Amino acid sequence: MNATEQYLSEKLQKRKEDGNLRALTTTHAPVDFFSNDYLGLVTDGIITKALSSYPPETLQTGSTGSRLLSGNTPATEQLEKDIALFHRADAALLFNSGYDANTGLISSITNRHTSILYDELCHASIIDGIRLSQAANKYKFSHNNITELEQKMARATGHIIVVVESVYSMDGDTAPLKKITELLEKYNAALIVDEAHATGVFGAKGEGLACMMDLEQKVFARVHTFGKALGCHGAAVVGSEMLKQYLINFARPFIYTTALPLHAVYAIRASYQYLAGAGFSNKPLKELIHYFRGKIKVSGNTNWKDSSSPIQALITGSNSKTKEIAAALQAAGLQLSPILHPTVPLGQERLRVCLHSFNTKQEIDILFETIKANPCTGA
Repeated sequence: MNATEQYLSEKLQKRKEDGNLRALTTTHAPVDFFSNDYLGLVTDGIITKALSSYPPETLQTGSTGSRLLSGNTPATEQLEKDIALFHRADAALLFNSGYDANTGLISSITNRHTSILYDELCHASIIDGIRLSQAANKYKFSHNNITELEQKMARATGHIIVVVESVYSMDGDTAPLKKITELLEKYNAALIVDEAHATGVFGAKGEGLACMMDLEQKVFARVHTFGKALGCHGAAVVGSEMLKQYLINFARPFIYTTALPLHAVYAIRASYQYLAGAGFSNKPLKELIHYFRGKIKVSGNTNWKDSSSPIQALITGSNSKTKEIAAALQAAGLQLSPILHPTVPLGQERLRVCLHSFNTKQEIDILFETIKANPCTGA
């Protein structure tokens, strides 16, 4: 092996020895408690059915170029207008993924006079966007700690940008958006909110947490991704028309990426039409979350994180315990996500339960019975 191959081999071996080597699998238990398909748009075939009624050109497999070259279409521009209207914003710009949206947005709007303040539990795409930025000052604050955030805002220089998620992907809890927005005017700061896990779930039509709290006008930019509850692929940054034009000119992941193909555009369109339709309601999902929280209370297991979202996390405290409980649940026919170190800090290893509109109370009952029977939880 050459020196590079030796380095790679040693890193992989260390992961194996630590018991946290990641691996791909296609084998899953029948009951889905692990995907991000919160509304069942994929599982129930809702988007597939909608696409079957669309014209043949929606099956176009490639866009042939970036949006600034040959990849732009009237359908894409109309979709952006529809998305902006749905999320009560002036404009929206499509990106190929939530990762592209966060890295493109954060890296492009900063300079050496910028101070970025971000929650310690922000997603990797946000962290990487901050790393790619030119910001001279990058401050991490303790999760949802408003006091610490204001202390660091008071010390920050230049133009200040605060970045949070509306719903955090590992704990499932929400950001105190109202308290954060109250600080913005005082410190002349801009707020970015990643709504990935709130889109489709929070708000009467799934507009997101900022809209649900009537705070959308106080947020500089929101990122809505389509790979979770919307059952598609891609993302949009919503905000002002000026922000959109700026990103078109300066966001490298937008400028230098082949545009989404037309069938992806129509799939996103179908998802938004479903949310906006008269028959849509995310109430069944919310009722299932309420039932799940009631089961936690009855169980007396205090290792569960507090959450009002579809994401429910059981802290196990070690990789080995997490794997053991996950194996027991899989044997019971339930597929959950074991979240191991280094994805989360040592001692914060967990089982991540994702609830969906298609899950049943009986499936939740089996989950709690299986966990109770497993000595690793202390339940």
